Amino acid sequence: MTPIWPRKPAASAIYLAEFLLQRGLLTGAGQKCRAVCGRAGVTTHKREGDEATPAGVLNLVRVLYRADRLGKPPRCAVPVEPIGPHDGWCDDPADPAYNRPVRLPYAGRHEALWREDGIYDIAGVLDWNAAPVIPGRGSAIFLHVARPDFAPTAGCIALALPDLLACLEAGLSAVRILE
Repeated sequence: MTPIWPRKPAASAIYLAEFLLQRGLLTGAGQKCRAVCGRAGVTTHKREGDEATPAGVLNLVRVLYRADRLGKPPRCAVPVEPIGPHDGWCDDPADPAYNRPVRLPYAGRHEALWREDGIYDIAGVLDWNAAPVIPGRGSAIFLHVARPDFAPTAGCIALALPDLLACLEAGLSAVRILE
């Protein structure tokens, strides 16, 4: 039997939304918040280690978080996974695991995801240089927690923790980054 009234999504549903990053503001889905990007600004020619944020549309693939600090997983539209002390990300263009998660200790150059400074308490993995991975084109472009002074990043996008949580819950599924 077909219901008489059309079904409405539950209030807790999360809808997908593309956000826009331009001139230090991230906007979308009714959210507007301060954001920082790479020390070298935004570029259309991203290279490993250039400290620039790549221009274009970056899709949010999954969200990593520290359960010991956040307690419960953030609400968002993509898969969520807890991280631990042995989680890292390979940023060595000569390594076969380049721009992929790795288990620590790891012989190749890498970044630890379990950090004391809290910037990866939530780290949204953006799909930059993901399929296919091109060595040297840049790795580990995350949407993560900003430092208290909103210092520029090494190429990622960073927001205050409450803003990051609000944007994820509002359905952030992609970020359009303009030069």
